[in-house]
Amino acid sequence: QVQLVESGGGLVQAGGSLRLSCVASGSIGSIKRVGWYRQAPGQQRELVARIISGSSTQYADSVKGRFTISRENAKNPVYLQMNSLKPEDTAVYYCNDNRRWLGKDYEYWGLGTQVTVSS
Repeated sequence: QVQLVESGGGLVQAGGSLRLSCVASGSIGSIKRVGWYRQAPGQQRELVARIISGSSTQYADSVKGRFTISRENAKNPVYLQMNSLKPEDTAVYYCNDNRRWLGKDYEYWGLGTQVTVSS
């Protein structure tokens, strides 16, 4: 079993920065994708950024140029550096992990960390 724990959320003024961290316990299987999603009140959960196959990255258009996802290797936390934050970035941010183990795919979610950006 894998558990994901996020940290780093909080309240920040528009234009400020935050860095989110996601630590995974458990090392089963090989990671296919790892990333961050967010869900604002009354909205669907949406992809923010992810790392695919350990190397390529994908970002939502709304965060390109402002957010950076990073990870040194599969055993290290996943970070989301968020700069130039806007009020519309306010949401609960979730860490997501997709991995393959013994021929099956597994998906894991953290409990989320709240990010609030004031105007």
